[in-house]
Amino acid sequence: RRPRTVWISTALVLGAMALGLLQLDANGLSQADQFTTRQASVVGEHALSRHFPAGAGQPVVVVGNADRSAEIRTAFAGVQGISEVGEPETKDGLVRFEGTLAAEPDSEEAQRTVERVRDAVHAVPGGDALAGGLTAMNLDINEANKHDNRLIIPLVLLVVLVILAILLRSLVAPLLLIATVVLSFAAALGVSALVFRHVFGFAGEDTSFPLYVFVFLVALGIDYNIFLMTRVREEGERLGTREGVLRGLTITGGVITSAGVVLAATFAALAVLPILFLAQIAFIVAFGVLLDTL
Repeated sequence: RRPRTVWISTALVLGAMALGLLQLDANGLSQADQFTTRQASVVGEHALSRHFPAGAGQPVVVVGNADRSAEIRTAFAGVQGISEVGEPETKDGLVRFEGTLAAEPDSEEAQRTVERVRDAVHAVPGGDALAGGLTAMNLDINEANKHDNRLIIPLVLLVVLVILAILLRSLVAPLLLIATVVLSFAAALGVSALVFRHVFGFAGEDTSFPLYVFVFLVALGIDYNIFLMTRVREEGERLGTREGVLRGLTITGGVITSAGVVLAATFAALAVLPILFLAQIAFIVAFGVLLDTL
């Protein structure tokens, strides 16, 4: 009876839930924070760091031209955050150095050190030096994930918009439907960020987390919209817009809700695994699907 009141109040509630995004910390996780239970490997790593330099087990590796060995070593050893550089290993015209990190190898400070190492050794003329190792790999993965978030999310929305426009033979309706799905996604992500931080006490989220969640929730939310709006369009051609919407929702709503409840329960089962990323996916997808479907 009061559609405008309903959609405005609903949008405001979802918008308030989306404010939890301010608590989202999707900047990557240390190896110790990737589990929901106490693991022997993490205990061992902490014991190692108490008695030896934090980065002793995972050095930064620099490889360059052997004829610039001295310059590369000097540049490498002079980087802030590198506590020691080992003796060079030379083979086939290349030289290899291992440097010990002062910070834990999976920390943000260690990644900043790798960036400084790369800047320093790249500046050696004719050295053609490259920096690798576990910390460098994690840094590159995080940067790739952030790039993917910026690229893939807009592409997914564009493809979905085209599909909806073709299906509904409309432009305004697809834009409105995408807006509802994005708002629902933001609300689910915001609530999850608050729960992760203040209820479960998780350290943060992986850099790939927003993209995985976006793909799952937007795909499912758009599916439900397609199921509903296809029926609404069919009924609206016979009964008119208002009656078509009511008829489509009456017939299709129960099926969508049932499918959503089953899917939410299926994803929730991932929470029993001791891996933090999967536990977070389990919660947010289950919550987001229920938010969409109910």
